[in-house]
Amino acid sequence: MSRELTKLTIAGARDALRKGDVTSVELTESCLSAIDAADALNAFVHKTPEIARERAAAADARLKAGDAPDMCGIPVGIKDLFCTKGVASQAASRILEGFAPEYESTVSQNLIDAGAVMLGKLNMDEFAMGSSNETSVYGNAVNPWRRGNDDTALTPGGSSGGSASAVAADLCLAATGTDTGGSIRQPAAFTGITGIKPTYGRCSRWGTIAFASSLDQAGPMTKDVRDAAIMLQAMCSHDPKDSTSAELAVPDFEAALTGDIRGKTIGIPKEYHMDGMPQEIEDLWTKGKEMLADAGAKIVDITLPHTKYALPAYYVIAPAEASSNLARYDGVRYGHRAKLAQGDGITEMYEKTRAEGFGAEVQRRVMIGTYVLSAGFYDAYYNRARKVRTLIKKDFEDVFAQGVDAILTPATPSAAFGLGEMKDADPVQMYLNDVFTVTVNLAGLPGIALPAGLDKQGLPLGLQLIGRPWEEGDLLNTAYALERAAGFVAKPAKWW
Repeated sequence: MSRELTKLTIAGARDALRKGDVTSVELTESCLSAIDAADALNAFVHKTPEIARERAAAADARLKAGDAPDMCGIPVGIKDLFCTKGVASQAASRILEGFAPEYESTVSQNLIDAGAVMLGKLNMDEFAMGSSNETSVYGNAVNPWRRGNDDTALTPGGSSGGSASAVAADLCLAATGTDTGGSIRQPAAFTGITGIKPTYGRCSRWGTIAFASSLDQAGPMTKDVRDAAIMLQAMCSHDPKDSTSAELAVPDFEAALTGDIRGKTIGIPKEYHMDGMPQEIEDLWTKGKEMLADAGAKIVDITLPHTKYALPAYYVIAPAEASSNLARYDGVRYGHRAKLAQGDGITEMYEKTRAEGFGAEVQRRVMIGTYVLSAGFYDAYYNRARKVRTLIKKDFEDVFAQGVDAILTPATPSAAFGLGEMKDADPVQMYLNDVFTVTVNLAGLPGIALPAGLDKQGLPLGLQLIGRPWEEGDLLNTAYALERAAGFVAKPAKWW
């Protein structure tokens, strides 16, 4: 029975909790047991069973009193990028070793206020820089899926790899993620779960450790679209502490899930037909178009002409913002400080601390960012990338102005690959994992990835829907219609 409880969706658990069929304490204990039995996945890196039990008991009291928001009593995992009061918040980096903040991020506080139960902190790529969860100071997170009878450990994607792995393996009912260039949607596709990146500004960034401030956005990673709607509503709010937080009312996203998309127009961008893309991805995309057409949507071809410049623009803008944001980690106020030799001064302390504290990928991106922001190259690289970003945003605006309601694309250019398989590849090869997702961040749009099929090796493949700004409810409803048509119910076989 314990294992069965962890398989519940948020919606299913909510209904069971309100009927009194199960308590939050029972649900939480089931998840804690599952987490302890799944160390091989390396998904949870800071377990918080005491906090979980305390919040579960408080949730049961709220449920009994009839004061129960939808997330009340639901056990969730929190990505290590969110600051959690009194709990280690390291962004999977050695440089933040020992940092336990005295404050709570707005997103995690919203979940606390809604009665959600934090089970612990989840693995991720260091400072959210990566597409495979192989840059973490905690070691690799592992995908619960396997290729047929092959026992090769696969990546759960990144940077929210721990979140994706935990949800796919039923260690928690849902998890928070963050998405700077696809870090919710790509791991969701790799693990057969649902992940939504809302419109930039919909979720507060306050208390979320920054990678690239104009691109970062928090979102939920869940077992299905309904759960994504429920959790997203709890995470969203206007926050005066975040100057980029939108002062907009948060709609009832779950109420938007009618499944009726008759008359909706779905755009298919010709630029997303990439050279060398596996036939299975092309076939899945075609199947997705057919399913939406069968549900009553109108399918039209569209063009997003500046798509080919998205990856280069992203990998100028994101490292530039990272180099600025990460300048604060210098060993002076908090986190790791290198041991100094006699005669070392402040410069040596900065150099040694950052060399020891930052991993190779973070160092690479900081150096790229510092280079493109330097006096001789600012106009040649950074300003030009910003202009390209404006053109990419305009491409989407033009398409939406023509009456397109949502855009359907593949979520990733492949299924999950093996851990270590890309270690000798050119870094650009790894960056290509974000080819279908970065445009959404550059334009500040909402995007959702959901599982729609399996490849020939039995691994999940995802499709992505991109929506109009601030219309997450409509996007979720289109995703709900696609989810029902796809009928994806596969789960990884338990080996851990």
